[in-house]
Amino acid sequence: MRITIIGAGYVGLVSGTCFAEFGHEVTCVDKDENKIQSLSQGIIPIYEPRLETLVKENAERKRLKFTTDIKAAISEADVIYIAVGTPNRRGDGYADLSYVHEVTEAIGQSLRKYAVIATKSTVPVGTGQKIITHLKQINPNLEFDVVSNPEFLREGSAIEDFMKPDRVIVGANSPRAIELMHELYRPLLIQEVPILFTNLETAELIKYASNAFLATKIAFINEIADLCEKCNADIQAVSKGMGMDKRIGEKFLHPGPGYGGSCFPKDTLALTFTAKEFQSPLSIIETVVRSNKQRKESIAHRIIEVMDGCVSEKTIAVLGVTFKPNTDDMRESPSLDIIPALQSKGAKIHVYDPQGQKEGLALLPEVKWCLDPYTAIEGADSLVIITEWQEFGALDLARIKNLLNSPVVIDLRNIYQPQEMEKAGFTYYSIGRASVKPLKSSLVKAA
Repeated sequence: MRITIIGAGYVGLVSGTCFAEFGHEVTCVDKDENKIQSLSQGIIPIYEPRLETLVKENAERKRLKFTTDIKAAISEADVIYIAVGTPNRRGDGYADLSYVHEVTEAIGQSLRKYAVIATKSTVPVGTGQKIITHLKQINPNLEFDVVSNPEFLREGSAIEDFMKPDRVIVGANSPRAIELMHELYRPLLIQEVPILFTNLETAELIKYASNAFLATKIAFINEIADLCEKCNADIQAVSKGMGMDKRIGEKFLHPGPGYGGSCFPKDTLALTFTAKEFQSPLSIIETVVRSNKQRKESIAHRIIEVMDGCVSEKTIAVLGVTFKPNTDDMRESPSLDIIPALQSKGAKIHVYDPQGQKEGLALLPEVKWCLDPYTAIEGADSLVIITEWQEFGALDLARIKNLLNSPVVIDLRNIYQPQEMEKAGFTYYSIGRASVKPLKSSLVKAA
């Protein structure tokens, strides 16, 4: 089957590569000539485990190609995926659909035969119907179907998520489109992956509802962690006890400095706006948005309090700045709130992140970037762990203690055990754990 992916960003590139791995002929289109040229040479602009290898292998097999010629790519396709960005619109937080409209216009002008047009971009409820209306206005004689096929890719494990998903969601209103989508996902049907077919609106809402619910779990457990610190409870045991209940599940119950990334912040805001449009406000999600914002703002103040209320002229070593491990994505990362707040109080910041420097150079000015964690830690007055990269769980504690000016470790991801850190001679602060020295939220309020 011939597939065209319009938008060679994170979602488009991963999806196109995996469809090619399934055996389909895939063309990824993007108007960024430099990006297309790099991809054609096997140079991947993002970090995602296994992606570079799969791109090169499928390009060599002639199943994956890259182009800026959107007209030719559309005219050849059986399925056309819209995989462009839908960032929050300035002012109200609603999803900006300008790129989706631009692609729809191009499809309407270039489509010459029947094709399924599938939205892989995260779009508000009703967008599919708007695309249908728009295409009919451009050319009433077009033969097409529009389906919603939202992505559920976790950065850092996106290939696995696509190739072995929990489920595939397809919103389609015609038997012809359903049949074509069945054929497209035949490799997953063979693996007995469940595919849920719904109408367009339901599929669009499933994506937003899923992300909003996961964001709610994160915000919830962060607030429970604060309560743990005040009542001598252990958040890790609380999370484990909750997760053992199959109705709740163990995932997304790990406390930290707040959620970030390309999905949760954007999608929760967009969903609350959509709900207001339909006069059905989502007060729970609105609270989650506020709670997460306050969480990220408060963390820097809590770090300052740990350091005797003053960080002026002090050096802080920060390990991890991406919003999660196994990605180079800095979008809405807690580090973008924490580090500038510390700098504004006079702190000097030394940073190490395995993949974050490429994006971080522009986003975090005036920090010192280091090539390894020990260089960042040397001579620092405290160590702050923001992102739970796997390598941070195997640091040489004795070496760290010797390198720090004072043995203060602030672990925002609870990577280490308090008893272990106390035995190693550290003053150790973590999230939601009363043993040793908890990072007490009651000490200061967010600005």
